[in-house]
Amino acid sequence: MSLPAAFLAEVERLIPPTRRFDDPLSTLAFGTDASFYRLIPKLVVRVESEDEVVSLLKLASAEQVPVTFRAAGTSLSGQALSDSVLIVLGDNWNGREVRAEGAQIRLQPGVIGAQANAVLAPFQRKIGPDPASINACKIGGIVANNASGMCCGTAQNSYHTLAGIRLVLADGSVLDTEDPASVAAFSSQHAELLAHLAELGRETRANIELAARIRHKYRLKNTTGLSLNALVDYDQPLDILSHLMVGSEGTLGFISAVTYDTVPDHPHKASALIVFPDVATCCHAVTVLKQQPVAAVELLDRRSMRSVENKPGMPEWVRSLSNSACALLVETRAASDSLLQEQIAQVMASIGHFPVDKQVDFSSDPLVYNQLWKIRKDTFPAVGAVRQTGTTVIIEDVTFPIECLAEGVNRLLALFDRHGYDEAIIFGHALEGNLHFVFTQAFDTPEQIARYAAFMDEVAQLVAVEFGGSLKAEHGTGRNMAPFVELEWGHDAYQLMWQLKRLLDPKGILNPDVVLCDDPDIHLKHLKPLPAADALVDTCIECGFCEPVCPSKGLTLSPRQRIVIWRDIQAKKRAGIDTTALERDYQYHGLDTCAATGLCAQRCPVGINTGDLVRALRARAATHTKTATWLAEHFHQTLLAARFTLHVANGARLLLGAPRLARASAALSRVSQGRVPQWTPAMPQPLQRLDLPSPRSDDTRPRVVYLAACVSRAMGPAAGDREQQPLLDKTRALLEKAGYQVIFPAQLDELCCGQPFASKGYAAQADAKRQELIDALLKASRGGLDPIYCDTSPCTLRLLQDGLDPRLQIHDPVRFIREHLLDRLDIQPQAEPVAVHVTCSTQHLGEAQALIDIARRCAREVVIPEGIHCCGFAGDKGFTTPQLNQHALRTLKDAVQHCSEGLSTSRTCEIGLSSHSGIDYHSLVYLLDRVSRPLAAV
Repeated sequence: MSLPAAFLAEVERLIPPTRRFDDPLSTLAFGTDASFYRLIPKLVVRVESEDEVVSLLKLASAEQVPVTFRAAGTSLSGQALSDSVLIVLGDNWNGREVRAEGAQIRLQPGVIGAQANAVLAPFQRKIGPDPASINACKIGGIVANNASGMCCGTAQNSYHTLAGIRLVLADGSVLDTEDPASVAAFSSQHAELLAHLAELGRETRANIELAARIRHKYRLKNTTGLSLNALVDYDQPLDILSHLMVGSEGTLGFISAVTYDTVPDHPHKASALIVFPDVATCCHAVTVLKQQPVAAVELLDRRSMRSVENKPGMPEWVRSLSNSACALLVETRAASDSLLQEQIAQVMASIGHFPVDKQVDFSSDPLVYNQLWKIRKDTFPAVGAVRQTGTTVIIEDVTFPIECLAEGVNRLLALFDRHGYDEAIIFGHALEGNLHFVFTQAFDTPEQIARYAAFMDEVAQLVAVEFGGSLKAEHGTGRNMAPFVELEWGHDAYQLMWQLKRLLDPKGILNPDVVLCDDPDIHLKHLKPLPAADALVDTCIECGFCEPVCPSKGLTLSPRQRIVIWRDIQAKKRAGIDTTALERDYQYHGLDTCAATGLCAQRCPVGINTGDLVRALRARAATHTKTATWLAEHFHQTLLAARFTLHVANGARLLLGAPRLARASAALSRVSQGRVPQWTPAMPQPLQRLDLPSPRSDDTRPRVVYLAACVSRAMGPAAGDREQQPLLDKTRALLEKAGYQVIFPAQLDELCCGQPFASKGYAAQADAKRQELIDALLKASRGGLDPIYCDTSPCTLRLLQDGLDPRLQIHDPVRFIREHLLDRLDIQPQAEPVAVHVTCSTQHLGEAQALIDIARRCAREVVIPEGIHCCGFAGDKGFTTPQLNQHALRTLKDAVQHCSEGLSTSRTCEIGLSSHSGIDYHSLVYLLDRVSRPLAAV
């Protein structure tokens, strides 16, 4: 059924068209979250204020239109999907307020969990919940799902660390529990509702059997159903209401702000990996460790260790473990190193009597520590990476009473064998009896669905009935466990949940079929297909971990959504469905606005670089092969043409004036669909000359080969830049100041790393230019004897990718400065604050922190703008698709307004950064040169 016309008309009045989506591409893209379900919304609305939410809920209530809220879409159980109206958080939900020296923090629902912890880090505090998705999931989802994690347990989840909440009910009423005026108004206007909540609380507490069952259930990790513990833990109706919202998965209201009591984030920590001979011994050790000063105890069964045993850095002995082996990854944390050592000794003594097959001793060395945790974190994606194309990865999340953990693990293993899930693995938060099990499942045939249904029926019976555990420990009930809520809780508790739902959402418009549902087969419906699309992306599990670093998310599509749409296009083609319109829309949303810088691969659990897919698709449409070949073979003329274009643009600026030229070029760029580049005041002037001295045979200084990128050879500073010395001259001067003889490769203007050709889909031409450059660098560096300095990080990355002659020592600016210049210069840091942009290539090269560290040696105050991971300039897209650069940097100006300048390591990135920040961005070498002088000994 379509949405009511009156509803749509009012939504059009409330929400601008740029934040309403009802086209097939957008609704399909938003119809996907991290779960294995798919519902296609009829309308997607991106909201930017609480007032908009209030208005939409009042309207939805009046017209009885179901709505679902979504924060990051990393939920695993189908709770962030809708076939009606999907309300998605926009940019303006990112507020945070630190209180009482970090003891509390007030957060809006759009804040990413890791961002909240970054704000609290200076106070050595953090929020209690620590889900595995904390780098992607948002506070709204963390609270609504009562997410926990590896170190959170039950004591530090959102329910137990909630200090205040601001919420919007289904009828649009607002309550802020920290605002006395709001409390008074709400209490007056909703006296009957609060009286009902108070009465339900009294009845529940008076029902001895039910109250005892509730208390027992919440001694375990438990997110199955609504938070009935609110009725026994609190007697004041406002407290009951506040805590009912936690874990309600958007079925009782909208959370517009939350205040947490924070928890300590101890700076000293150590981890050990201990392998026991069998599951029983391992689980018995857990019961002992439960009484020890441990922050986390993660269980890994033999199958999970086998899934990662061939990963780089894994101990050799993992491969030789017995089939019955079971491991614990144990972490302890302390406020001081001496206390940490005491705790390590205490923990090891407590389990000293257990037989151990192998172990990695407790270590606080970051290399060892991080490698151990990588073993644990790689288990889930390891299953996803090897699954058969077309199957989905399902991760379930149950809790056994800890005294039954060993038997529970063995019974689950037996269920896997009985139902043929040979690839299934078990790992989890053993201290809480919380186990995750991961398996792959196809839903293409009735037989496959029946197999899954039978398995889930047996899991529910085993966990909820036989062991009295919880079917959902921390992932939320969603649609996945909604049919089993009554089985787990019993009739009385289940009916009580329905009473609460009908009291707070009498028209049933909030996220129907989630948590509570009358359909016993809802978990078997709306199953998401994962058809083959391209080997580059077929392992994608659509988790959304990639989205926070994508510059086009919110403008067009995220990497996850690009894959979703491409999968659908390929499936439709195989089915003989016309995809012309969808592919036409995909050209802009999927291809033209993708920066293709590959940051998504760094966040992806299975290492997918969606940019690889985009480049492959661009290559299919790259029809100007002869032109590309001519440009590659006559690169000197190509550079001359680039300089001439910049001359023309500079002449137009002098003739028309900057404001008029900016307006005219913007209009031309739009009309030409990006073929005419857009001019901005940050547009470089042409480099006037290339003064490249020949090496002197009598020069005894150490040599460095300076590879000036083609952009450095074509582009000088912008006309309004305070720094008017070209990068090439500035870099050479700095290298000479540090005592180096600077050598340039022969015929430099013919050389290019090939990146401009690769980004356009001309791989053959790109590879030819890269090889030509490598040959020239071998000659210039005397067969690799001399180090090579490349002044642009993207070019360095391009040269280092796909294998490089091992004789060559190629450095990007950060690495060369770190390894070769800092010890040769006397640095006096400046007082003026500087902003640092870590380019995508710098991140890929592993030099992000080094860049920040160098900046901090050169300036007393360094600003790293939050949430800007990629500038979106992407070579030339800042000229041809300027909206991508503008969107990626939409928050930059406010973040850097008090800085004197910005730093980067890519000339093209600096153009976009300067355009959208209000300050000039330069290469790092400008700052280093300004604040340094030669050491006397050099």
